[in-house]
Amino acid sequence: MPYTIVLHIQNEEAVVGEVEELPKPNDYLVIISNPHRLDGKDLYYLSENVVTVMWPTHRINFIEVMPSKEEEEIIGFVRE
Repeated sequence: MPYTIVLHIQNEEAVVGEVEELPKPNDYLVIISNPHRLDGKDLYYLSENVVTVMWPTHRINFIEVMPSKEEEEIIGFVRE
């Protein structure tokens, strides 16, 4: 099951993409498929036909893991 993540890279704008598994603490690279900006536009520094990018972990400030479609449909407790 692929995860949608948001990479916050040093001195760059955030990048959204998919990973097959979440990065582990000892990984040196994070491999992203279908990278794009938060607004859905292409990244200006990548070629048009690029579908996979590898970022070294020392350039990444933090990673956000977005909820999957199934998790969004779960209704939690609501206090009225």
